[in-house]
Amino acid sequence: MGKGDQRSKRGKTWIGTYGKSRPRPAKKARAARAAKAVKPAASRAAKKAPR
Repeated sequence: MGKGDQRSKRGKTWIGTYGKSRPRPAKKARAARAAKAVKPAASRAAKKAPR
């Protein structure tokens, strides 16, 4: 049960696939992460502009 095992969570993470042992992130979590990632980038750009 290691990185080469497609049935384990570690193997799925290493290979980059999803399934029973490694489900995809929930839609709420994905939306929250996407919104969070956009805000800091926009604020950084706004801070740099006035200089």
